[in-house]
Amino acid sequence: MQLRKVTAASAAVLALALAATACGSDDKDDSASGGGKKITIGIKIDQPGIGLKTPDGKYTGFDVDVATYVAKELGYDAKNIEFKETKSQDRETAISRGDVKFIVASYSINDERLKKVDFAGPYLLAHQDILVRADDDSIKKPEDLNNKKLCSVTGSTSAQNIHDTLAPKADLQEYGGYSECLTGLENKAVDALTTDDSILAGYASQDVNKGKFKLAGFKMTNENYGIGLKKGDADLKKKINDALTKMVSDGSWQKAVDANFGPAGYKNEKAPKIGNVVK
Repeated sequence: MQLRKVTAASAAVLALALAATACGSDDKDDSASGGGKKITIGIKIDQPGIGLKTPDGKYTGFDVDVATYVAKELGYDAKNIEFKETKSQDRETAISRGDVKFIVASYSINDERLKKVDFAGPYLLAHQDILVRADDDSIKKPEDLNNKKLCSVTGSTSAQNIHDTLAPKADLQEYGGYSECLTGLENKAVDALTTDDSILAGYASQDVNKGKFKLAGFKMTNENYGIGLKKGDADLKKKINDALTKMVSDGSWQKAVDANFGPAGYKNEKAPKIGNVVK
């Protein structure tokens, strides 16, 4: 009789333990609780038109639109995407550590990076360009930057590239961020700002900057933006490439370009073919 009581008690404890485990599983498994599976994607959060976190906590920009579209094609709802800031110097580390599934962050494909990560795409062909004041017609070609004050962000090689190859007498000015360069440009402390044309278009398209600046359209370099992912993950690479192809074919790609860069008069290149990296 006593044995039966112990057995019954043990069974009751086991049943409670199983019930608790099941409840715990529901809390952790988003699919079981109706939350859907989660994905973490690396982006920039300080580049208007590319990747920007707004004061109300929303994420906007062309890269954000691309990332959201790709994630949806991979089976993730927008509400289940976690965007994670990945600064330029941290991108390869974030991928190799598994901090993010993939990165969409004005991430140019080059041979050095290909040693560490794989890229899907490219999904945008950008170029190094300059931004000038809307009423300034004195800079019609890169050589006109000689004896002009050319601004770029500390640590960037963009201004140095121009100085070394096109305008050796350009007066290079390094500021802490693009916003400071824009203020300097507006106040005539500098004559031009240089970086990728997509980034410049994003800043110029902001409501507070509309009509103040224009892109020169010099196309001094080719910057093939790709989606960075863990090296050797051929399955994910193919799925992302398929999603990018669909985004172009159904018109969503051009719609995202127009929405994020259009106000600056950005003359974008056609959507690049997957795997076609323009040197």
